Amino acid sequence: MGQSLTARFLAYLAHERNFSEHTVRSYASDLAQFVEFLSGDLQAEPVGAGQAVAAGGAKAPRAVGNGDRAEGPSDAEMADRLRQVAPLDLRRYLADLRRAQYSRATIARKIATLRSFYKFLAREGEVPGNPVKVIRTPRLGKRLPKFLDPAEVERLLSAPKGDDLLSRRDAAILEVLYSTGMRVGELVGLDLEDIDPLAEVVRVRGKGRRERLAPLGSFAVRALNRYLDARAGADVKDDRAVFVNRHGRRLSARSVRRKLAKYLAEAGLDPAVSPHTLRHSFATHMLERGADLRAVQELLGHRSLSTTQIYTHVTASRLKEIYESAHPRAG
Repeated sequence: MGQSLTARFLAYLAHERNFSEHTVRSYASDLAQFVEFLSGDLQAEPVGAGQAVAAGGAKAPRAVGNGDRAEGPSDAEMADRLRQVAPLDLRRYLADLRRAQYSRATIARKIATLRSFYKFLAREGEVPGNPVKVIRTPRLGKRLPKFLDPAEVERLLSAPKGDDLLSRRDAAILEVLYSTGMRVGELVGLDLEDIDPLAEVVRVRGKGRRERLAPLGSFAVRALNRYLDARAGADVKDDRAVFVNRHGRRLSARSVRRKLAKYLAEAGLDPAVSPHTLRHSFATHMLERGADLRAVQELLGHRSLSTTQIYTHVTASRLKEIYESAHPRAG
């Protein structure tokens, strides 16, 4: 029981729910912000003998003087404060977030974090119930995912021109992202043993450490083989990783995003495009060409079909544009 309440929750996410390191970091950041908010309530000690009461009945702040310094709450105090959280505290916190001009999506995510945290505490017997249950999540407008059209994808994939190791690597990265629709975190986590070039498939370790097989198109296979041929003679420190940096170590997701930005500029494409845009493009193009929705769900590694259904709105919107531009009586 030496761990703090938040540390126990994060350990549960990592070890029992098998959440990715990135997801656990996101939960940790949201919880740290909430703890910081609550710690402000503990800067005033309970009114006791000899302690003044401020005007309006508010608690008087801790006195600081004679070389003393104000210290933050102890772990035990913070744990007690977390256990005592009520809906009113949560509403004050959400009001603070709105004043700080956080987006609705960000506020919704922070509420979801707290809802999961208090559900865990309730199950562990730390709190009698989940105070977040009565808090309504902000309504989010439906945002259709951004995607590139096939001609734009072709321009992007053709951008890496060189024949050196890093240019071959970059070409393979772009081809694999578009060929499989995998997330950038899944891409940089690939090991050589995950690739079967003869069967033209790759094993992908997705969210929650769920594994799936993704087919590799012929262009991706050819780009991968060219890269791996050049990599065979290089000084590679991390010999398990598929994609390595110039120092021979596993490539990071941030590096992939930087390389993508470089090739977007060279291809004259929207600089706001991200690796996830290639995932959206993959799904959209598959459905536009008649792929089954459940097959696309499996290829993307979505747990729920409802997550994949957003792409049906994209394709319907796309078809409507085509119809209105082509049909003589559409207007």
